[in-house]
Amino acid sequence: MTNINRNSWHLNRRQLLRGAGVSLALPLLNCMAGTSRSAPETAKSKPKRSVFLYIPNGVNTLTWQIEKAGKDFEFSKPMASLERHRADVTPISGLHHPKVLGKHHNCDKVWLTGADVPSDGGAFRNSVSADQLMAEVQGAATRFSSLELAIEGHSLAWSRDGIQLPAERDTRTIFNMLFGVEKESKSTISRRLNRRSSILDAVADDAQRVNRQLGAEDRTKLDEYLTAVRQVEVRTQRAESWLNIPKPKIDPADEARLTRKLNMSQVREYYRLFYDLMVLALRTDSTRVITCMICSESNGGAIPDIGISQARHGLSHHNGDPEQLRRLTETDTFLVDQLSYFLDQLKAHSEDGQPLLDSTQVLWGSGMAYGHSHGNANLPTILAGGRALGHKHGQHVDFNLPKIGQYNVADANGHYRVCSRPVDTDARLSNLLLNMLQRVDVETEKFQDSVSPISAIEK
Repeated sequence: MTNINRNSWHLNRRQLLRGAGVSLALPLLNCMAGTSRSAPETAKSKPKRSVFLYIPNGVNTLTWQIEKAGKDFEFSKPMASLERHRADVTPISGLHHPKVLGKHHNCDKVWLTGADVPSDGGAFRNSVSADQLMAEVQGAATRFSSLELAIEGHSLAWSRDGIQLPAERDTRTIFNMLFGVEKESKSTISRRLNRRSSILDAVADDAQRVNRQLGAEDRTKLDEYLTAVRQVEVRTQRAESWLNIPKPKIDPADEARLTRKLNMSQVREYYRLFYDLMVLALRTDSTRVITCMICSESNGGAIPDIGISQARHGLSHHNGDPEQLRRLTETDTFLVDQLSYFLDQLKAHSEDGQPLLDSTQVLWGSGMAYGHSHGNANLPTILAGGRALGHKHGQHVDFNLPKIGQYNVADANGHYRVCSRPVDTDARLSNLLLNMLQRVDVETEKFQDSVSPISAIEK
């Protein structure tokens, strides 16, 4: 009997998808879960990391646009700080999400999913985000399969059932979650987790019992609720499985620096505190997948450090006012400067003789090109890092120039048209997300409405 495969009932999710002949992501079933819920028993694999950073409301595309493709390009003014990272970054022009064109509401919610959204910005059922597919593969051996953060705003991560995962916004809470000493004993925590799981089981059973009596709309709402319950159950089980694995020990000086009480009156330091926490989470292999919304699309993004008190949403609705455009460019510059700082830190730390940046792919961008008329083609997009994963950098990849010949940002209305409707309908952000999925061992040939991976960024 010792030769019996006790996991023989487990289904291979990829085989099931191919056998079903569909490209849509299926809900994650228990028989597909494998050992992901008992991660400490899983052998450590060579880390392949991914970070997604979202800025709201697009950019001042008139000063943002790089006007030459290939290696011999010049960074535009807002991106000037990336010059020191030229060999490790690829700005990309011309990408879009086909199902979001002309629908400016919810751009942030579908940045990593590419899902269809209602024109009126109303409620909708999202699809799985790329980061969560990565977390299923690369997160199996880490304490946290993924880390969802938001400096301002909400989470970028969506489950296989299209439910938004919660994001953490408090830096001290983030630090304690990653590195803090538990105030309760292991036995107390275990009892609490078991009690939470049993309560959730009871609630789920009761909800399923009444499901047959509900109308279609109520069944949908109940299904969303049960999905949220299942997510809590999985996280509860995962937390219990890691109880006996010590958290990484942090130098007291680092702890003092990373637990400082800062707020949005010190935006530069506050942003960098988040970036430092992300770097430390990656360095300690606490997680290999991070999403972070930099600021909210509705009312965030003021930067008093550089004399800008307006929210980014208001600045993006500039109506062509030169002063508003200048301020918007200054905020674009500030945000890229913080990205450059993050890349500095990833380069400063080594793992197995190579910079941490080489094993970390970073996507920085927005779901909108410019806010004034809500154009959402030609999305501002920067891919960085991941050279050890197979990414090739040091170039500007442009899908517009082969068709338009050259840019003319002096003609503002003409350039806005380039940013409103895609020049190349096959130039899809989902193509880039497919590249990134494949670089971290997610075995798929398609993501959402992707056409093919972008060959120009692959070695």
